[in-house]
Amino acid sequence: MRTLLADHPLVTHKLTLLRDADTDTATFRTLTDELVTLLAYEATREMRVTQVEVTTPVAVGAGARLADPRPLIVPVLRAGIGMLDGMTRLLPMASVGFVGMVRDEESLTASTYANRLPADLSGREVFVLDPMLATGGTLVTVISMLRDRGAAAVTAICLLAAPEGLDRIDQAFPGDFVRIVTGAVDERLNDKGYIVPGLGDAGDRLFGEI
Repeated sequence: MRTLLADHPLVTHKLTLLRDADTDTATFRTLTDELVTLLAYEATREMRVTQVEVTTPVAVGAGARLADPRPLIVPVLRAGIGMLDGMTRLLPMASVGFVGMVRDEESLTASTYANRLPADLSGREVFVLDPMLATGGTLVTVISMLRDRGAAAVTAICLLAAPEGLDRIDQAFPGDFVRIVTGAVDERLNDKGYIVPGLGDAGDRLFGEI
């Protein structure tokens, strides 16, 4: 596993506003959308391209286009939905799949309740959207599903990550198959599996408590 920390003043600024308990839901959604676009710019840096020639109004020049097969974006329900627009803004040509995960608050284990993924992902790059990499259980499950379908590489975009979650992903997927792109690596997890200092429950802050 590789980790990319997007150490940029705009990322830090927007994350600080997201962390603030006084930030209302509408502002939280807007900030998340903006932040994901910044992280997505870094996450797509290694995308495969095909060299092409392009005819400009002046002459023929060299260029590049995204290589086939086109990438797949996978938001993890429900909080990952709040990151989807920011990602598709950069990759409007990408397909979108969905995985629904729910965490048991006692055992802190995640289980799958929805799966809308292509059966065959051979050769495709996949971008997973999950705001919080906490224990790592959710991402391990989702990435394993993508690997088993033949994905060429998986990049997970997370607003925040905890050291415990990063360690778990690294143990599950050694090598270069998985890359984590995050805005910050926080101190630790608390006894309830929440990132400290974190920003609370991303799903609740995006969509309201249920």
